Amino acid sequence: MRRTVIAATVLVVVVIAVVLVVRARPSEPAAAPPPAVKTTTVRKGDLTNTRTLQAQLGFGAARPVKGTTGTVTKLPVTGQATELGKELYRVDDQPVVVFFGATPLFRALDTPGLKGSDVAVVMDNLAALGHSVGTRPKDATKAELTPRVVEALKKWQKALGVDQTGVLAPGRVLVLDRPMRVGTVKAQLGEPAAEELFDLTPTTRLVSLQLAVSEAGVLKTDLPVTIVRPDNRAVPAKVTSVTQVAAPADNGGGPKADVVVTPDNPADVEDLDTAPVRLTVTTESRTGVLIVPLAALVALKEGGYAIQLPSGGLKAVQTGLYSQDKVEISGDGVTDGLEVVTAQ
Repeated sequence: MRRTVIAATVLVVVVIAVVLVVRARPSEPAAAPPPAVKTTTVRKGDLTNTRTLQAQLGFGAARPVKGTTGTVTKLPVTGQATELGKELYRVDDQPVVVFFGATPLFRALDTPGLKGSDVAVVMDNLAALGHSVGTRPKDATKAELTPRVVEALKKWQKALGVDQTGVLAPGRVLVLDRPMRVGTVKAQLGEPAAEELFDLTPTTRLVSLQLAVSEAGVLKTDLPVTIVRPDNRAVPAKVTSVTQVAAPADNGGGPKADVVVTPDNPADVEDLDTAPVRLTVTTESRTGVLIVPLAALVALKEGGYAIQLPSGGLKAVQTGLYSQDKVEISGDGVTDGLEVVTAQ
């Protein structure tokens, strides 16, 4: 009887120990769910690639101005505009006045009967200033210094406050082909007028840069581009000229291209004088194409690419333009709105 009790007691202790061990054992972790599939949608849209170039905003190429004989007694100031019939500077205390035309004065107009395109320039400018000069022939080379033109010269000289001689010497008029502005003043008062006095630039602000011809690429006349100002404001513009220039003899870089860009609206940059800017140029573009993120492409072992459907199936595609993190695709069954898998 005693042995039976002892055996029963041992059995109860063993059972309790087993139960305690089972309860103390940590529970098995639940199986992790399969990772979620990330998807994106094929969309129809536009793609562009751009190139950024460093350039300079200013007033374009400068034209140096030299006088003739005499001493400089008055100079213009930087930024001063040239105006028809107005004094620009003085030599020997006599005004040098601006005329506009295609032919500079290359001789003294001092004898009635002289004919030539320089006479035509004087006639045109005197007429524009309100003086009667008669009818100027259509052929500028046949324009004649008539007594009527001489009389108009005297009246203009009187209005200008100089001696009324009816004679016009080359050094008293600066003939320009268009309105311009004074750039850099280089001379000092009292210096010989025959030296370089100052330079003139166009009045319209424009952007210029020089590139190797091999780098000019798509830069063609009338190409739309964007000027990015120093304050990062984008200004629409167009390429107005691309001119090839010879490389300097000591430069082995080959021929260069001078590129000029003009803002569509000059007011967009009128608050700037000269400043470094950036040009953004569209080098390639596609419109109305199917687009996916680059991460949606699957490289195939046999070559080429595919897109993966959420079901796991693959569709082979042809790739077109790559732009940043997007790519143009096409292929059978590839449509706008198609859901595809993309990398995590």
